Amino acid sequence: MTQPWQTDSVIAHSATLARSHRQFTGRDLLPGLFNPLGLAKNIFHAPFVLVSHGTEADPVLNYGNAAALALWEMTWAELTRTPSRLTAEAPERDERARLLAAVAAHGFIDDYSGVRISKTGRRFRIARATVWNLVTETGAPCGQAAMFDRWEFIQ
Repeated sequence: MTQPWQTDSVIAHSATLARSHRQFTGRDLLPGLFNPLGLAKNIFHAPFVLVSHGTEADPVLNYGNAAALALWEMTWAELTRTPSRLTAEAPERDERARLLAAVAAHGFIDDYSGVRISKTGRRFRIARATVWNLVTETGAPCGQAAMFDRWEFIQ
């Protein structure tokens, strides 16, 4: 069975994630040099959570690595049909909207914290997340991404 990271669209998106991260933060998403397939595989299996959404009016998640799929308790097909606002509970959505507006204006932010919710209702607090804009090779906006390696489940 083909893994998500093996598809042409995810290989291309992985390059966008890494290129945009470097452009806005000045840091590599992963250390080392990889061919496109190797980058896609290594990002998908990275020891941090990585998610992204597109530019729709109500942005839909278009990527989640293995750690994200496990944390949100979703399959690839479920995650990539989910409006990203639904990853936060209703009371957290206004704060999430402010965060995304700040990222849009400044390119990225570091050290974001907030509460998220999985498909089954498990709540967790993320900490020290980096959120950045995604742009095409020609500089056109194509979404936003977030990565973090710290979270705790809460009641």
